[in-house]
Amino acid sequence: MADPSVTAADLARLTEWRAREPQRIARAWDERRLRPLLPDDGRLLLVAADHPARGALGVGADPMAMASRSELLGRLVTALARPGVDGVLGTPDILEDLLLLGALEDKVVIGSMNRGGLQGSSWELDDRFTAYTADAVQRLGLDGGKMLTRIALDDAGSVRTLEACAQAVTDLAERGLMAMVEPFWSVVDDGRVRNLLDADSMVRAVHVASGLGPPARTRG
Repeated sequence: MADPSVTAADLARLTEWRAREPQRIARAWDERRLRPLLPDDGRLLLVAADHPARGALGVGADPMAMASRSELLGRLVTALARPGVDGVLGTPDILEDLLLLGALEDKVVIGSMNRGGLQGSSWELDDRFTAYTADAVQRLGLDGGKMLTRIALDDAGSVRTLEACAQAVTDLAERGLMAMVEPFWSVVDDGRVRNLLDADSMVRAVHVASGLGPPARTRG
């Protein structure tokens, strides 16, 4: 059952608007109320809602926990209404639905960019940019772009991902937008990608991610 914060009537209205009034989405982005990226205390709490686009629907022991779009939207609307939640990062489909539901007013919104590394695929670490571009992030008034950056020394797909992420960092920086890089040092075990979360591996991943892209152009 969908979260009561998103009713069956709400879902029907989303479907109707997408089918008959797609221009409503662009208008809603133009009219959305914005807020500063960082609050006064400098701490930022965002809800991540970009996993489904990579085929990653599982939570815990339930491999299809996020399969229902209506339940997912309901949970996101509820989370975004909680005090202390600053915003959300997600793919265009999720963010557009939340926008039309009125859940993104005065919220930080980050566009997820590379979702091509489908969970369990043979090309998972060759994580192509299939969602937001830097141009779209700027045009829609989003606060920045997010990219997953997994580094596996025994998989050549990682170097293509690193190159693409470096270009995305550059593109965002040239537009004065934040690049949110999510780095992991990874290994492939029996065809499955596993992120190493020990301190040494995370330190290595952060150092590599920190060197992506040239510095932003400045004016003297």
